[in-house]
Amino acid sequence: QEQLVESGGGLVQPGGSLRLSCATSGFTLDYSAIGWFRQAPGKEREGVTCITGSSDSTLYADSVKGRFTISRDNAKNTVYLQMNNLKPEDTAVYYCAVDRHLRLCTLRPFYDYWGQGTQVTVSS
Repeated sequence: QEQLVESGGGLVQPGGSLRLSCATSGFTLDYSAIGWFRQAPGKEREGVTCITGSSDSTLYADSVKGRFTISRDNAKNTVYLQMNNLKPEDTAVYYCAVDRHLRLCTLRPFYDYWGQGTQVTVSS
């Protein structure tokens, strides 16, 4: 049965770092597209980064380029989001998403499976 479980969120000061994890089950990451999205209160869900499992190609939103990094550990069926130099505007609920049919990952929310989300709050 397919399942995605995010963890690693929390409260961090501006300039700090967090690493989010997305533990997956029921998927083969090499044959999947995996994305990280976020949604702040009153705003639409926004694509942050994604990775295409078959090629390891990645995409990043302009707002996080140079600060966030997506990676995966196939042995653990887990995808990570390393977030550095966090800013208050990064505050949101972060979701991971997986799709088996996308040929290339996308920052648009065209994914079939979603996790429950983890809260990230950046504040002093």
